[in-house]
Amino acid sequence: MAIPDSVAHPRFADALRELGLEVEVRAFPDAVRTAAQAAAALGCELSQIVKSLVFEADGASVLVLVDGASRVDVERVREELGAGSVRRADPSVVRETTGYAIGGVPPFGHRVRTRVLADRGLLGHPVVWAAAGTPHTVFPLPPAELVTHAGATVADVRERTA
Repeated sequence: MAIPDSVAHPRFADALRELGLEVEVRAFPDAVRTAAQAAAALGCELSQIVKSLVFEADGASVLVLVDGASRVDVERVREELGAGSVRRADPSVVRETTGYAIGGVPPFGHRVRTRVLADRGLLGHPVVWAAAGTPHTVFPLPPAELVTHAGATVADVRERTA
């Protein structure tokens, strides 16, 4: 069921308009804060969900986009950025940087422009789903378009599997 973009967070809806994007924003009565909840609600693979995670690299915020089935390898992020240290940002930094709460952070439309890394694994799907600014909303986009609109650099930042 298509839901008008008015269910998306207003800042995200503005970002869609500014980018000239028309996407189907879906809303769910129950929060889909985790990748597993979103995948179950959509009936898609866990790896088709985009996690938008904020880290701090040498004190500067960086957004990392990774598929829902993977974990971010902080050391690989550190190497990609050439940073001395990288750590997961706390919730207040996430909100201050993006303007959104954890569980609803979209891949673009943030309060502060930050560096963005997108894991190469996202490109393995024809369509991926990301948060639309709230824990109740998601939207689909081909991953190459998502990378472009997020201004992301494609990199290998997920944990390697054994």
